[in-house]
Amino acid sequence: MGTIIEFRNITKRFGPVVAVDDVSLTINEGEFFALLGPSGCGKTTLLRMLAGFELPTRGQIFIDGKDISRAPPNRRPVNMVFQSYAVFPHLSVLKNIEYGLRMDGVPAAERRARAEAALSLVQLEGYGERMPDQLSGGQRQRVALARAVVKRPRVLLLDEPLSALDAKLREELRFEMSALQDKLGITFVMVTHDQDEALVLATRCAVMNKGSLMQVATPADLYEFPASRLVADFIGSVNLFAGNVRSEEANHAIIDLPELGISAWLDHGTGTSETVQLWLALRPEKVELMKRGTTDRPPVMEGTPPGYNVAAGTILDIAYLGSESVYDIRLDGPETGKEGKRIRVIRPNLTRWDQEDFTWDEPVWIGWHAEAAHILQQ
Repeated sequence: MGTIIEFRNITKRFGPVVAVDDVSLTINEGEFFALLGPSGCGKTTLLRMLAGFELPTRGQIFIDGKDISRAPPNRRPVNMVFQSYAVFPHLSVLKNIEYGLRMDGVPAAERRARAEAALSLVQLEGYGERMPDQLSGGQRQRVALARAVVKRPRVLLLDEPLSALDAKLREELRFEMSALQDKLGITFVMVTHDQDEALVLATRCAVMNKGSLMQVATPADLYEFPASRLVADFIGSVNLFAGNVRSEEANHAIIDLPELGISAWLDHGTGTSETVQLWLALRPEKVELMKRGTTDRPPVMEGTPPGYNVAAGTILDIAYLGSESVYDIRLDGPETGKEGKRIRVIRPNLTRWDQEDFTWDEPVWIGWHAEAAHILQQ
């Protein structure tokens, strides 16, 4: 599908503060697109400019090729779902959903039919005569979604739509929203600081920081191939180690990791010289945890020659999370008498006894396969 939204060199200033800094971005028709980043990164300001609640200081915004940068909110083919539901407490569920259609002068019979169809879409059939105070938080958010989609906008904007809900309900509504977007085919643009939410819902994500775009990619590419340490650290959990290239070939590279006192073997080249500072990024679930006796030799990891991608350490802490356990490991220092770097390891609990394999203060080996690490240059 083609482009439906284009931000072209958008900047937004609030006095001396630059909230959005020269952002250019395209969003395709039918996408579920997420603007992701920490508080104050500019994502909500960008969404509000798309909605028409803020005007850009510089740059242009296009929808379907039409410049809507200065158009008022009611002249844009968008609708918005707010974090706080914003349902009218004095109107029934059905009248809440009909409200926008009534303002547009849609005949009563059509209003009711469209509102009831929207209720069905959000799985609230039979709730039309209830008042908002008779609904749960999740049901009120469904009403807000129905009221937004009933007007059949070209673009639906979602401002932290699930943040006011508890964790269990949030997880349930994620799948409902994904199914709703797929059924309607409307372009969804969502703002969130919740990485899990973005990874579950979005077809593509834009990570922002200090008003700038850091990376735009699919959720899988953001997680597996982050463009920078900032993105790697923001999307999920990551172990980062400074390093430099010892040997560079087309099909492999050796990276010295002074903090660990070991070297890493990669199954690909880095495309850099020995003078460039690198960082090796390792996701915790890609690190293996192995028993270590006093006379054990380091294990050999898959795809690597002996002596690479393995370090000795001791378990400092264990967090049992049901489906998985998280281990905090203190690696042996590269210099005698000095504490080494800490690393996080995640192991799935595939049986009821997996969590009993390791215990506190136990000496262990940690290791990773040749393809597990990702190299960052910034």
